[in-house]
Amino acid sequence: MKHFLSLEDVADLPQLISSGIAAKRNPFADIELGKNKTIGLLFFNSSLRTRISTQKAAQNLGLNVIIMNVGQDGWGLEMEEGVIMNGDKAEHVKEAAAVIGRYCNIIGIRSFAGLQDRDKDYQEMVFQQFKKYADVPIVNLESATRHPLQSLADCITIEEFKLKQRPKVVLTWLPHFKALPQAVANSFCEWMNPMDVELVITHPEGYDLAPEFVGKGQVIYDQDKALEGADFVYGKNWSSFTNYGQVLTSDPSWMLTETKMALTDNGKFMHCLPLRRNMKVADEVLDGPRSLVIEEAANREWSAQAVLKEILLGL
Repeated sequence: MKHFLSLEDVADLPQLISSGIAAKRNPFADIELGKNKTIGLLFFNSSLRTRISTQKAAQNLGLNVIIMNVGQDGWGLEMEEGVIMNGDKAEHVKEAAAVIGRYCNIIGIRSFAGLQDRDKDYQEMVFQQFKKYADVPIVNLESATRHPLQSLADCITIEEFKLKQRPKVVLTWLPHFKALPQAVANSFCEWMNPMDVELVITHPEGYDLAPEFVGKGQVIYDQDKALEGADFVYGKNWSSFTNYGQVLTSDPSWMLTETKMALTDNGKFMHCLPLRRNMKVADEVLDGPRSLVIEEAANREWSAQAVLKEILLGL
């Protein structure tokens, strides 16, 4: 694996899932693989699980880890080409990426969507510029349009907890008062498409995701109908893709409750975290025996380790 930006960079998804599960059983089996190598983790946005899990996974593989909050710990970076740099950005990505590439063997980046310009967000300029100028493998720690490390952890979690060969997996929109990116929802659909699951996506009208991410997923605008017989319920909020970045509704009836979960086939609840209790999901669901949110978050370490191992094997 040269880079890990999306599912397209994965040659064998079942093997990658198995690698994550194997790492969970024996975390230090490949600790010599990263010896005398360094990974730099660059955060343009806040993080809890991604930051800690990726650092821990890297250390499990023997990597040295450098973490930087871009714009706080260092200079603001200009991403556009050919601009007159008379604004608030002190350094261009051309130099910054090239220099960091000399210090680090792998670079992980987290950079969210601005939700102002859809075309600009979906071009993934930050990642493309680092890929162009750093000359080392780039790992997506969440981008404007995708969160592949989370999606791999989700695949691992479903593989561990499924009771049927082909479970029904429902991605449901949840209410929120803020405009949030489509990255997690996009990525979840993208990764579920090649999995042996029945994928159903439910959300209010106006919240359809980009067709290339929906794939073979069945879209149902009635949440109760969509939840019927579900084996896994994956909750997430996202803002409108068509009316880009807009909050079209915060309808509280879309909050997941135990009454809603009773429509499922003893379904397990999943969410990438963080989440706002009793606005998006009721306490009774989160604290109940079918909640997988902590197991899912713990699997972030093993998804990161599986990916970093593949990249190290290619160095």
